[in-house]
Amino acid sequence: MRKHYDFSKMKGRKNPYLKYLKQPVTMRLDRDTVSYFKSMSEETGIPYQSLINLYLRDCAINQRKLHMMWRPENENGVSP
Repeated sequence: MRKHYDFSKMKGRKNPYLKYLKQPVTMRLDRDTVSYFKSMSEETGIPYQSLINLYLRDCAINQRKLHMMWRPENENGVSP
């Protein structure tokens, strides 16, 4: 094995794993939601950020849809 290698003449190559890299995002989450994932993190030994990512990834892969029903507001702008 050499002590020094000359990489100056080497051609650059695109990272083949670029599409698999994660994208940093900023999200505002409720404290109780973060607390839930942090407690799961302590149980499993998996960082809570990874658990949130795994859950969201599962939702995306399985094309889960969030079903919400909003109550109509009255004339004062308040839900009954």
